[in-house]
Amino acid sequence: MSAIVIQKISKSFGATSVLQDISLTIKDGEFVSLLGPSGCGKSTLLRLIAGLDVAERGSIMVGQHDVTRLHPKDRDLAMVFQSYALYPHLSVYDNIAVPLRMRRLNAWQRLPGVSLFSRLQQHIEREIRQDIQDVAATLGIQALLPRKPAQLSGGQRQRVALGRAMVRKPEAFLMDEPLSNLDAKLRVHMRSELSQLHRTLGATFLYVTHDQAEALTMSDRIAVMMEGSILQYDTPDEIYRNPIDLRVAEFVGSPRINMLQGWVREGQLELAETDYQALAKSCFDLRVDAPHGLGVVVAFRSEQCALVLPEQAALRGIVTHLENLGSDTLVHVRTKQATEPVIVRVAPQASRVTLGALVGVSLSTLPLVFSDQGPRLTVRATWQGVQVKVAAPALETA
Repeated sequence: MSAIVIQKISKSFGATSVLQDISLTIKDGEFVSLLGPSGCGKSTLLRLIAGLDVAERGSIMVGQHDVTRLHPKDRDLAMVFQSYALYPHLSVYDNIAVPLRMRRLNAWQRLPGVSLFSRLQQHIEREIRQDIQDVAATLGIQALLPRKPAQLSGGQRQRVALGRAMVRKPEAFLMDEPLSNLDAKLRVHMRSELSQLHRTLGATFLYVTHDQAEALTMSDRIAVMMEGSILQYDTPDEIYRNPIDLRVAEFVGSPRINMLQGWVREGQLELAETDYQALAKSCFDLRVDAPHGLGVVVAFRSEQCALVLPEQAALRGIVTHLENLGSDTLVHVRTKQATEPVIVRVAPQASRVTLGALVGVSLSTLPLVFSDQGPRLTVRATWQGVQVKVAAPALETA
């Protein structure tokens, strides 16, 4: 298996720039996900690596080889497609055998009936059969080998597509949203199977998805892409807990991250509120290393806050919705400080709140602070329940 190194790759379709100077290093044996919304360029990047499209600028290294201008068949990369791309008229065995026969047999040897007269071909077919049996045993699909794709479930077809990729023993695996056609329960099951397969093979996996659950649960590292650029490339835990851009914080995490609007006045964070006199006190005092008048967003996740009595918190409002998830309950609180309801995650047995109730929301850990343009800001904080400055919307900020 090999590492993949991408350096300053760019790609446009006509006047539309899809990728701008993308650089990415995937270590040997690493599972990396390209995560982002539809249209961000992640599938285009995968196609460039596979050789299905040609980059305008930049280079792609697989191991020690520059494959930027090589034909796909010469890159020794296996690709698993969203649609499985199985031959409907061939059995599972023959579907998996296709890449081996194309590589090991010449055009004459692949003609029907030639194996009856060629001992060499018979020997090669025995080797192919053994390789297919080994892969089928790894994936648990031995019983499926005689069947046609139409006789298989979605999960079984996915295993066959993986088997066809594995049997070549490629330098790396490229996967383009391979689980998106499966139902929710089967996707969860296949996530664990893919993770186990990666550990078994020790292979390099590059996985494209728009599903953050897939990326967070399977990946060693995640590259979050938006508008043709990589915003952050880090471990799942770092991307969730320490996003470096507001767009990353908004995209990664379920439920969505809570956000309060504010600005910086002489190094002190000020929060905007429609009825600022109602805000009595807060559990944090934030000082921000940022220019005076800069718009900011204070962000915190549902598990970073708790429900308290209204008089015990600066952030308070009316409960507008309850989501019972079994192990947790998500409480939506409409406040005057946020344009969207603040979501608080609580244990079901700890929540006796009802719709329409007036509640307070208290932060239990330090929130994240972003510029309204996106990047994270450096914050100095006093976490002692002191008051926070709150300004009316009419206050001058420049």
